[in-house]
Amino acid sequence: QVQLVESGGGLVQAGDSLRLSCAASGRTFSRYNMGWFRQAPGKEREFVAAVRAASWGVIVTDYEDSVKGRFTISRDNAKNTVYLQMNNLKPEDTAVYYCAAAEKFIRIASFYDYWGQGTQVTVSS
Repeated sequence: QVQLVESGGGLVQAGDSLRLSCAASGRTFSRYNMGWFRQAPGKEREFVAAVRAASWGVIVTDYEDSVKGRFTISRDNAKNTVYLQMNNLKPEDTAVYYCAAAEKFIRIASFYDYWGQGTQVTVSS
């Protein structure tokens, strides 16, 4: 069982930065692939980024095209935390952001077994 708690959301202006954090409980955090998803009003939940479970120190990440070069996902297994650094935010990034844990390194939300409650990110123009 893994419990996830997001933090770091807020109201910012276009071009600003935010760093989201997701704190995980449990001793098996490092075994899980971690993802960030977002859901805007009236839209389906969409994949944002994922970071692979620890594997011989090699960091493997994946990003949705619209956030490549602006967002960076990272994890600190010693702190049981995954981060999403968001730079050059745009109004279209406005959404509730969720972190999630999965046994597979994948973009499909239904493969993620554990979810946080979400944190709101609002970007004004």
